Amino acid sequence: MKFLKVIKNSKIFKFFSNVYVLISTFFLIWILFLDSNSVLVNIRLKSEINHLENQISQLKKEIDKDKKLISNLKNLDSLERFGREKHFMKKQNEEIFIIEIDN
Repeated sequence: MKFLKVIKNSKIFKFFSNVYVLISTFFLIWILFLDSNSVLVNIRLKSEINHLENQISQLKKEIDKDKKLISNLKNLDSLERFGREKHFMKKQNEEIFIIEIDN
């Protein structure tokens, strides 16, 4: 029993038994972890936004590269070269020999 009296008379017990402290603590826990707009949710959403922004920049680079390729392919000579190199196309009386070099 003496132990309980000592605890009840301590400053820490009095501080945490205060209604304002209890409500404030509950409010902070609610805001930090339980709310739909909690700090944890915001951190997760910000990381997802950063990931999507990185993906957007990579896709924009690919779009620019493809636009350059399309503008180059408007010329018939470069179109023929592209078809021969990438898709192994040939004219009617030609033969194609593919040589693979091992490094």
